[in-house]
Amino acid sequence: MTLHPAVAAVRLAVRRGLADVEPGATVLVACSGGADSLALLSACVFEGRKAGWHVVGATVDHGLQEGSGAQAERVVAQMAELGVAETVGARVRVEGEGLGPEAAARQARYAVLAEMGERFDAAAILLGHTRDDQAETVLLGLARGSGGRSLAGMRRAFDGYRRPLLDVSRVDTETACRVEGIDFWSDPHNTDPRFTRSRVRQRVLPVLEDELGPGVTETLARTAEQLREDMDHLDDLAEAAYDDLAGVLDVARLLVQSTAVRTRILRMAAVAAGAPASELFHEHVKAMDALVVAWRGQKWVDLPGRLRCVRQDDRLTFRTFA
Repeated sequence: MTLHPAVAAVRLAVRRGLADVEPGATVLVACSGGADSLALLSACVFEGRKAGWHVVGATVDHGLQEGSGAQAERVVAQMAELGVAETVGARVRVEGEGLGPEAAARQARYAVLAEMGERFDAAAILLGHTRDDQAETVLLGLARGSGGRSLAGMRRAFDGYRRPLLDVSRVDTETACRVEGIDFWSDPHNTDPRFTRSRVRQRVLPVLEDELGPGVTETLARTAEQLREDMDHLDDLAEAAYDDLAGVLDVARLLVQSTAVRTRILRMAAVAAGAPASELFHEHVKAMDALVVAWRGQKWVDLPGRLRCVRQDDRLTFRTFA
């Protein structure tokens, strides 16, 4: 019997994305009950049998929707039916001071997934983001003017997490579920116009496809991949230069760096000094850079986290203030 192309695409993505995972290792798969994560979980169970992985299905209840507890229980049952070695579920409290609901939920989810990963000594924690999610992320970054790092989209791997399906379309994950007889959940938040990502998904991308022709999603995702290679290279250069400075932000040594590297160094230094990364924006970094390249006696730059960047004796230092 010929394997359906959609199922084959998801399984191939998992096989490639986890090619370095050793037999016997634990793979934790985050599963919401949606098509993307269920297709990912099913493929991991299938590939795991051949590769010898210990596959754990994990679901997180954010408690943001009525009936979320019952949905989480349903996902646990589905994960067991799909043949995972173990299941785990957790309920989190979404707070995230100063963050929107989507960002706060994501922060809470990643925190508990990290705890689960440690508990099971997982070699990788898998997330079900697809090529469509990547395209949406690029458009959101473009609209917000948040720079190359944001336009580079989501990383394939970071801090123990992996996204094997970034080359797989949402159509394929949904089709794979239908072919395999997996009943997936459609999160109402994904179509709720109150959320920016939902509007991009439901309105913006379809218009671009209609007006510019099919393939826009693939093009945006490919652009992200190309930009990420450039961003990663610049980050590597900045990290090496930052390490070489050994914590001393000497103005003369900063001036010899390119703007792209220098601003990255300043951002890293500010975060290391205590500025919250999520609140440190481009304007803050530009103001710090002006202390280096356009200094006319200005005394300091106020940063998030009650932090102040000061130029004194041809060096930049950080001080806290009340």
